[in-house]
Amino acid sequence: MAFNIVIPLFPGVTQLDFTGPAQMFAQVPDATICVVSESGASIKTDSGFSILPGHDFHNCPQADLICIPGGPGVFTAINNGALVSFVDRQCETAQYLTSVCTGAFILGAAGRLQGRRATTHWGYTSALEVCGAEFTPGRIVMDGNLITAGGVTSGIDFSLAVIARIWGERVAKAIQLRMEYNPAPPFTGGHPGASEPAILAEVQPFYDKALARVLAALAERAGKAK
Repeated sequence: MAFNIVIPLFPGVTQLDFTGPAQMFAQVPDATICVVSESGASIKTDSGFSILPGHDFHNCPQADLICIPGGPGVFTAINNGALVSFVDRQCETAQYLTSVCTGAFILGAAGRLQGRRATTHWGYTSALEVCGAEFTPGRIVMDGNLITAGGVTSGIDFSLAVIARIWGERVAKAIQLRMEYNPAPPFTGGHPGASEPAILAEVQPFYDKALARVLAALAERAGKAK
């Protein structure tokens, strides 16, 4: 039987958050990738091009694993009732609940981070407690059937870790070789702990504003729930 991996998209999604994991998951023989949007219409990503999903919220198969990407569109997606309800329904019976980057906050909006250990993009980690989660440092954090990844590129590492957990390390290593995933970045500094202070000082103000937007969106959702 096929193992359904459901990836819900929303306007302003970061394309690498889902295309990275999708490319890896697509190499698993019995995995079926189900990309879905609310109406099945194309979704414009943060990279300026659009993706045409194969499903909408009504005809999407039930997930064995749900993988929620993030992106600048998450500020609005947190309060998209149709999206959050869809995620909640899928999570009811999915074996694995997963997210990449700020996709964690959509899981949080669906009430799926309460009392769980989780991570997200480094710029937003302090907002996880608003969702009832315990921020746990790490590029990939596993807490039972909840698996969360850090920012953007973490999704590739995350997908290989998930493949190893479900299908075995040998399968994951073969896929890693097939995809020639042998990263050797030209610079160090992809995380605040390794970044040059001047570069961090340049980038940090963007995330201070973005963090405030996530907190405001979560507060709006909490206000609606009262």
